[in-house]
Amino acid sequence: MRSARPSPPATAAEAHLLLVEDDEVIRNTVRMLLERYGFTVSTAGDGLTGLEMFRETDPDLLLLDVMLPDLDGIGLCRRVRELSLAPILMMSARGDALDVVAGLEAGADDYVVKPCESAVLVARIRSLLRRVSFSPAGAGAPGGTGRAGDAGRADAAVLAFGDLTVDTRGMEVRRAGQVVALTPTELRMLLEFAGSPGVVLERRTLLSRVWDHAWHGDTRVVDLHVQRLRAKIGADRIETVRGFGYKLRR
Repeated sequence: MRSARPSPPATAAEAHLLLVEDDEVIRNTVRMLLERYGFTVSTAGDGLTGLEMFRETDPDLLLLDVMLPDLDGIGLCRRVRELSLAPILMMSARGDALDVVAGLEAGADDYVVKPCESAVLVARIRSLLRRVSFSPAGAGAPGGTGRAGDAGRADAAVLAFGDLTVDTRGMEVRRAGQVVALTPTELRMLLEFAGSPGVVLERRTLLSRVWDHAWHGDTRVVDLHVQRLRAKIGADRIETVRGFGYKLRR
């Protein structure tokens, strides 16, 4: 994998996006829209070209359609995840449940349903880019709230849960001494859990805190990310509290 933690662009104007969309009209429309918001945008019309461009340009974020020729969006997402932890935003024309689940399971961070309002699309992109550059103030939990400990203590930055350690300053997670590679979304979710160990976090709460905007959409995005996180840090580390949400076992 190329990097355990992507290097964030300083501003939106410095962010390079790769858009993979086979419909030329949609591709050009979305490209011009994003360029008006200050992004640098490269485009590809099929999955294989998109994969090659990703390898060559190392973009800050990948925006890709589900239905693509040669290599579909789900397959492209999987291939990219073998190379990088860069944020991935999927686009689905139908909003089909299978598309959404398959995309998130393949490693996507978020998704939008086409047609999508320009403000919503840009908000989702900015949210994902903020996640890459996210760093708690002091040694506390996300947003510098200090839920994870006293920022003045040198040891408060490293939290331990069994064989799992979370360094909230260095943004590093280890399991049994081995570094665990997490996407920015997975890391931010784990930091939320680590900031409130033993406390049940509702799906809507996680949507608001982790996805960083007032999105009241499908909570499956939370469930799929919890599954991915469990696969990396241990299936029994995050407990499901039926009817309420999830909690990190102390």
